[in-house]
Amino acid sequence: MLVLEMKIYAKQVQYQRIDEAIRTAQFIRNKALHYWMDNKGVGKYELSTYCKVLAAEFPFAQRLN
Repeated sequence: MLVLEMKIYAKQVQYQRIDEAIRTAQFIRNKALHYWMDNKGVGKYELSTYCKVLAAEFPFAQRLN
């Protein structure tokens, strides 16, 4: 796993948007992980398709792009 660390100096609104993007990415990751665990044999292409389904279902996930 690759981890990058950096210091940023941003405005409060920018910090809030970064936090929102992180929470959304974690939500998508957890939903994809549960989908993969419930449906054995699912590959990366099916997970990519599932992410598209989640984006259509949840408006905040669609903003992550």
